[in-house]
Amino acid sequence: MNGPASPGSVLLEAIDLQCERGHRRLFEALSFRVQASQCMHIVGDNGAGKTSLLRILCGLLQPTAGEVRWSGRQIRQARDEYGADLVYVGHLNGVKDDLTAAENLRAWAAIAGLGVGGETIGQALELLAIDRFAHWRAAQLSQGQKRRIALARLTLAPAARVWILDEPFTALDWRGVEILNRLIERHIGKGGAVVLTTHQAWQPPVSVTRLQLGSEAAVAVPPG
Repeated sequence: MNGPASPGSVLLEAIDLQCERGHRRLFEALSFRVQASQCMHIVGDNGAGKTSLLRILCGLLQPTAGEVRWSGRQIRQARDEYGADLVYVGHLNGVKDDLTAAENLRAWAAIAGLGVGGETIGQALELLAIDRFAHWRAAQLSQGQKRRIALARLTLAPAARVWILDEPFTALDWRGVEILNRLIERHIGKGGAVVLTTHQAWQPPVSVTRLQLGSEAAVAVPPG
């Protein structure tokens, strides 16, 4: 289990990343650091490589060149430790329609190696204001409610310092956006780090560093 990191310590580092999909180069020579208590918002036009970059940071996609380090170690060499320090919520919810909301969280926790009981799962659903649907099959729920189930994973892994979120606000109503903003604010306040993409207008609850992907070299724009 990883303890809280001191503000300014580097949790995640991308070094000279290059990504090609098909026969198209999305980005190259991309380097940046994500520190404790930092929120990084990756922006760019459609097709700029935002989702590919997030998947590379998670270890789900291999870069064409370069590497990603977690706490100074290559993520390929620290797969188990990094996995325990990471929660990834992708653009797709990863929610199974034939399972209830509670069963979906229980299944995810088991895959993540988290020993959580029914009370913890109930609390996670309550934090996302979806507890009254705990025993409803996901097929009966709206896309926004399914998104809340996926985001409830964030509360099940309190020791995970790195959150990587691909379009987390998709399908959320104003209340869902407020809930997620509170979770992000609390996570950053505890020394965690968040890397996210969103195409929606977003008023972040914390200071944000923006990483611009485009046809030229990516540029990190500090907050302010």
